[in-house]
Amino acid sequence: MAVNLQEVVETTLAALGYELVDLEIGQRGLMRLFIDRPGGITVEDCVSVSNHFTRLFMVEGIDYERLEVSSPGLDRVLKKPADFERFAGQMVKVKLRLPLPDKRKRLVGTLIGLEGDAVQIECDGERLALPLSQLDKVRLEPQF
Repeated sequence: MAVNLQEVVETTLAALGYELVDLEIGQRGLMRLFIDRPGGITVEDCVSVSNHFTRLFMVEGIDYERLEVSSPGLDRVLKKPADFERFAGQMVKVKLRLPLPDKRKRLVGTLIGLEGDAVQIECDGERLALPLSQLDKVRLEPQF
């Protein structure tokens, strides 16, 4: 029976009190886990999660060469519907799969939230509804 890696990682992190922000499988066996929790992530959190998953992957027979665990950073990626609600009011940078009628593929604006299957953002004084299926990448745009 094949193990659903995403499901194992999400379930385990939730039990440890963390949220899986992103899981990347790179070349040459590199696996990256980006984790978060209210209050942020410390180096100790990353070490603890790394140690836990090293043991878990050995028991589950999950093959990888190198494991990296880190915080998602200030420009964290938004993927899940809950992300778009949680970070409403924040500035975001959006990269679209296909350009808008005005030829733009990259936008920066204020995240309003999620309505149905469309992310709502305010960009240049205009409210845009961007279908989830058309989003390539959405990241928080840190404001200093």
